Amino acid sequence: MIANERENLISQYKAGYDEVIDSLKDFPAAGLTAHPIAGKWSACEIVHHLADSETASAIRLRKLLTEEDALIQGYDQEYYAVRFNYNERDFGPALEAFHSARANTAQILDRMSDEDWTREGTHTESGRYTVDDWLRIYAAHAHNHAAQIRRLREALRS
Repeated sequence: MIANERENLISQYKAGYDEVIDSLKDFPAAGLTAHPIAGKWSACEIVHHLADSETASAIRLRKLLTEEDALIQGYDQEYYAVRFNYNERDFGPALEAFHSARANTAQILDRMSDEDWTREGTHTESGRYTVDDWLRIYAAHAHNHAAQIRRLREALRS
């Protein structure tokens, strides 16, 4: 990955929380747990997913940076949503966890060396997994879910 692309992805990563907050503006409180799009998570479930995913991603990056051939464990996000009752819990603490984990990890990204960017491990579901792979995935992750929240809001208006 070239430096310019990496810088753009880091900026995108850093902007992810604000994008999610923006997507939740004017979201009808009564609709936060609704499923207006069949087979898709509610806004509440998305926020809880972001908290759990961001926590996992923070550990993944740290493992990649500190362990030789780090093993990056996959997890069943759909099962997490059910097992941890995403749609039945207040998402305020989840939003805070998402924000804190992302802000903390952004500080690490800003201080990584060229050597750090060459690190890699193995993901249990997808195989070879590099720091650049990590950045590509998580730079877009919050933005993708913010777009999903916006689609839910539009579906509720229909």
